Amino acid sequence: MIPTEDASARKREIEDKLKQEQETLSFIRESLEKSDQLTKGMVSILSSFESRLMQLENSIIPVHKQTENLQRLQENVDQTLSCLDHVITPPETRVQRQSDISAVLLQKARFERGKELLEAEFRSLLTRYSKPVPPILILDAIGGDEDMEVQADVTLEHLPEAVLQDIICISAWLLEYGRNQDFMNVYFQVRSSQLDRSIKGLKEHFRKNSATSALHSPAVQTKLKYTPTKKPPKRPGKDDVLDIEIDSYIHCISAFVKLAQSEYALLTEIIPEHHQKKTFDSLIQEALDNLMLEGDNIVSAARRAIMRHDYSAVLTIFPILRHLKQTKPDFDTTLQGTAASTKNKLPALITSMESIGAKALEEFADSIKNDPDKEYNMPKDGTVHELTSNAILFLQQLLDFQETAGAMLASQAVETCLLWFSESSSSASSYSSEFSRKLLSTYIYKVLGNLQLNLSNKAKVYEDPALRAVFLHNNYNYILKSLEKSELIQLVAVTHKKVEGSYRELIEQEIQNYQRSWLRVTEHLTERNIPAFQPGTKLKDKERQIIKDKFKGFNDGLEELCKIQQGWAVPDKEQRDAIRQAQKRVVSEAYRAFLQRCANISFTKNPEKYHRYSAEQVEEMIDKLFDTSA
Repeated sequence: MIPTEDASARKREIEDKLKQEQETLSFIRESLEKSDQLTKGMVSILSSFESRLMQLENSIIPVHKQTENLQRLQENVDQTLSCLDHVITPPETRVQRQSDISAVLLQKARFERGKELLEAEFRSLLTRYSKPVPPILILDAIGGDEDMEVQADVTLEHLPEAVLQDIICISAWLLEYGRNQDFMNVYFQVRSSQLDRSIKGLKEHFRKNSATSALHSPAVQTKLKYTPTKKPPKRPGKDDVLDIEIDSYIHCISAFVKLAQSEYALLTEIIPEHHQKKTFDSLIQEALDNLMLEGDNIVSAARRAIMRHDYSAVLTIFPILRHLKQTKPDFDTTLQGTAASTKNKLPALITSMESIGAKALEEFADSIKNDPDKEYNMPKDGTVHELTSNAILFLQQLLDFQETAGAMLASQAVETCLLWFSESSSSASSYSSEFSRKLLSTYIYKVLGNLQLNLSNKAKVYEDPALRAVFLHNNYNYILKSLEKSELIQLVAVTHKKVEGSYRELIEQEIQNYQRSWLRVTEHLTERNIPAFQPGTKLKDKERQIIKDKFKGFNDGLEELCKIQQGWAVPDKEQRDAIRQAQKRVVSEAYRAFLQRCANISFTKNPEKYHRYSAEQVEEMIDKLFDTSA
């Protein structure tokens, strides 16, 4: 796409690219050094731990053996004393003891029965009063905007206060006297089910209210903090449903974090401290697994879209990925202390989405370059090609997710250099914002370059050089106007500052190529072959025929070009008017000069046969170019 430039400009461009590559190389080297330091530290810790473990094992085994021997001796002594007691105890005493034992057994049975009743009451209270959180209340809880000063935090009450106090008392008694921890399993099973049902209820709420705009409670008339405020242009039908599913998933992720925080706060009042993290881990598993499964399905759908070359469908993961990254700090804080497998689920999904997104971006750029040149797919009037509008639309949609797209490209760049380093590069925070912005700028420039190359190849399908020039002019002008209307021009200028001037040169060049098509009309108006004569001089037959041929050539050429080019298209009104005006000026000036030279020449008995059009009529005909309704 880079036009012809002098050697120094080319050298500066190469130096800029070299500087970018050196920055990338420096970043990778620093990351390698940090990784080596971490590896050495981990090896040192593991070696120290292994040494201490061996010392502990050598100390514990002898103690364990001695303890076993002492326990065996204790059992023998107890059995011996029991036998002696039975032998020397009188019958009356034995009867009294049996009576005491019966009473103890009765009390123990009553105790066990009471414990069972308390366990049943614990389950009954928890099951009866645990209800899914209403979707409206969830939206109120996650919908508070940080910029609002008056809006207070919404408190989620999972259990009535009186019931909660009863459950706390029962759990404390079961733990202290009942020496039973089964109630913890009951607790996480019941609460886990309600957590999952709450999130599913929110999702169903979105489906039912998809036709209305009142998704939020009247109490909070504000947008979700991390919900995208800008969305790609919608197409009616399927895309509307898709947008609802994206919004639903984004809200469900935020809802999970908020509900999990609330569940943990409730859990700390009921479950003993040393069992809280494990119970919480079990409690959130079902809801978390369902969300991660839905995320995996989104990734799979994006992968299938890439296989179909439907790259616009892949854009669905961009708002989701951006939201996941923004939510990750709260997610990590909420899940602190849970199992590593639990904490790693969200980072794994983020990495998967980054990978599939980067693959989509690269394959989209390649598809622009390799789009086949099919004659039946070319616009007959030379208007903007569908490939151009689709490519620009895709790039414009990336503007809403610049940081996300830049991080995708950055992760792909690092993985290309060092595959094993990819895990530490999964987060957007691993890259500087400027580095990601430069990568995105370079990517967009690459897509534009591929598009220009493909358009040049497609233009060769047109046999008429003028129509070829109109086609390229329309597409280059559309690209430039689209870049200027959006932030794309500023983004590309981060790494390629002359892109605007390059497109203006291309547009001007194609206008000049188009204007050459009128040379076969205006060449008949030149003084070439016109004989020198004095006014009133009688012309020879050959000289009269030359003038007749010039008139005829001009008339036929004008009529033919106007008829053909009237069906062509220049969608940009400003460009269309400018091309017409320039052509009118050139043709009408030449035609007027020609008419003036031939005004006093008697070259035919039927001048109206050759002098068909006045200069004004010629201008009117040119004004109808690129206008099928004329």
